Amino acid sequence: MDLRQTFLSLGIALAAGALIGAERQQAQEKRARVDFGGIRTFPLISLAGALGALMIPVAGLWVLGILLAGLGALLTVSHARAVMEKEPGISTEVAALITFALGALAAMPEVLPGSGRYLLIAAVAAVVMALLALKQPLHGFAARVSADDVYATSKFVILALVVLPILPDRAYGPFAVLNPYTIGLMIVLVAGLSFAGYVGARAFGGRRGLILTGLLGGLVSSTAVTLTFSGRAKEEPSIMTLCSLAIVVASATMFARVLAIVAVVDRPLLGAITWPMAAMGASGFGAALWLYRREADKGTKHEVPLRNPFELRQAVKFGLAYAAILFIAKAAQATFGSSGVYVSAFLAGLTDVDAIVLSISQLHREGLAEMPAATGITLAVTTNTLVKAGIAAVLGGPALGKRVGTILVAVLAAGGVALAIGAAV
Repeated sequence: MDLRQTFLSLGIALAAGALIGAERQQAQEKRARVDFGGIRTFPLISLAGALGALMIPVAGLWVLGILLAGLGALLTVSHARAVMEKEPGISTEVAALITFALGALAAMPEVLPGSGRYLLIAAVAAVVMALLALKQPLHGFAARVSADDVYATSKFVILALVVLPILPDRAYGPFAVLNPYTIGLMIVLVAGLSFAGYVGARAFGGRRGLILTGLLGGLVSSTAVTLTFSGRAKEEPSIMTLCSLAIVVASATMFARVLAIVAVVDRPLLGAITWPMAAMGASGFGAALWLYRREADKGTKHEVPLRNPFELRQAVKFGLAYAAILFIAKAAQATFGSSGVYVSAFLAGLTDVDAIVLSISQLHREGLAEMPAATGITLAVTTNTLVKAGIAAVLGGPALGKRVGTILVAVLAAGGVALAIGAAV
């Protein structure tokens, strides 16, 4: 490295150490306890790593090893003192080792040439800082995680990282539409979206407000939110408006979920589907804001009892449903043309949206025209939304059904207008 690159590397190393050290300094002041190091020590550690790496071409790798051994000795003494003081955590010590490694990496262009090395150092330093700063929220989240959550998460990881890569990536069956890898990928995609919503709900808690509950619940299952709050509205008529708020927010979130799925699996279709989905989502959130303002002075909070959405049996059922809907939609398209897609979309939307959205997206990639594909997805979403309005009326009573139904019908009308405008343009 030339002199300019050398000073730049040292500066990056110091900055990474300062970022981590600033968090450790703040943590010490909050605890009123002197820890291993802070805003001065951590930059020195990263600087030591960088200087050791710079000396490797002249003195050999053993210089870096000696510096690391010295740091290890200091960390051992620090940890022993912490254990005697009944503060046995090792987060600071581990952060110090990472800081040393980041400093060394800054002065090793052969590991990752170019500016990518500096971006990696900055990203790792930011992650370390965040993990240290979020100690209490992370511990609180871990305390709320049940054994079932861990079990379900492990199954999801196995499905995504072990099972999916070994599935054959070729089409089978009539119409050549049944691809095991594609079906598995769609299962992982939908399960991942639901899992993300569930993790958010467990991390922040439904009692932070009905809007957050509706948003996160809508990612897990807007139908589940509708079922839950329809029952509550029947049991407690005084909170009917709040229940309506949760249902409408969850339903509006579903439209965003559909956009996210299409954006991932069939980006060329996104332009045609954006206007109706955005119109329905915006009008839904607008109606939710109106409901929220009506109840703002009450400040009542309720939470939806969510459970981990990933179950192996449910994942297999979704995969079978996706494959069946894909086959039916392809057969209907081959037999009846575009009208066959509309029939399959209407029927599938009675029970689920994700499977038919994925199926129509795949058909579009295989040659289905853009407008029939967009119309089919909108029709499925319309059917599913009307089903939720029916659930609200049956389980929540006429008052809830009238309020939720009126809002959802208006939302669907906005989507229909947007779709018509898109078709005309």
